[in-house]
Amino acid sequence: MDHVMANVKGLRKKPFFKLISDYTLYDAVNVDLDACVPYDPDHNLDEDAWFKIEAFSHQSFCIDILSDAFTPVDYDELQKSQFIKIRYLFSIQGEDFYFQKVTPSLFIHRKFIGFGEVAEIEEPTDRLVINITPDAIYFKEADTLIFRNLATISSIFKGIDKLYKEATNEEVEEFLAESFIDLSNEYEVNKVSKPNRKRIGLAMATLAEMSTQDRELMLDYIDDYCNHQLNFDRESSNFEISNDNELKLLLYGIEQRFYTTPFSLERRLANSVKPMQ
Repeated sequence: MDHVMANVKGLRKKPFFKLISDYTLYDAVNVDLDACVPYDPDHNLDEDAWFKIEAFSHQSFCIDILSDAFTPVDYDELQKSQFIKIRYLFSIQGEDFYFQKVTPSLFIHRKFIGFGEVAEIEEPTDRLVINITPDAIYFKEADTLIFRNLATISSIFKGIDKLYKEATNEEVEEFLAESFIDLSNEYEVNKVSKPNRKRIGLAMATLAEMSTQDRELMLDYIDDYCNHQLNFDRESSNFEISNDNELKLLLYGIEQRFYTTPFSLERRLANSVKPMQ
């Protein structure tokens, strides 16, 4: 039997309630999990694509109801007075869990014209809009969560936003102090944008895996593709960084986002990348 459940704000011990029983809230989403993209904060999804987190039940931000056996009798019915306090819904459909974040804009209290056999006025009543597509789906058998926007589901899975972590001021300072960076035009930590702070976290991890030789090749690679946009001093082996756009190009270079097409020989920037198996 399928169930629609609700998580209610302000309750720590027993925040889950039964909302509707024996009802399938969403059409089944059929997705090839192998084709889903392991979450990367700098990846732009295609329209029909999903991010995924595998072994989700082992993550610190997994909620208990996903890892425990679900027993409907363990949960109370949601009371009318609590409807406005719903934080999110989830529909248990077979073994899978379909999640939707609930925001104030989804609550409606309006007069409607209903079209049945005849047109009829429906007096105002409290309604909650159900989106066509859920915000996240947990496939229990595969122990995998799929989603499209991490920020949307961060209020459902507390702590998941650490995957979208921005570099701290200390980490930004550490990166900007790298020997191949020469700051100018009073560009400094406080002028680094949020997108670049996220890219810095990725770049630092990439640099940590690089050998000294690879770092030298990296500098030549970036200079080759960005020599009209970045100033590179070969004698000191550093790039002059005077603004946020120059920093972005440097970070893209560290992640090897520049490439040349094999036939037209067009030089391009890959806005998103996905490793091929």
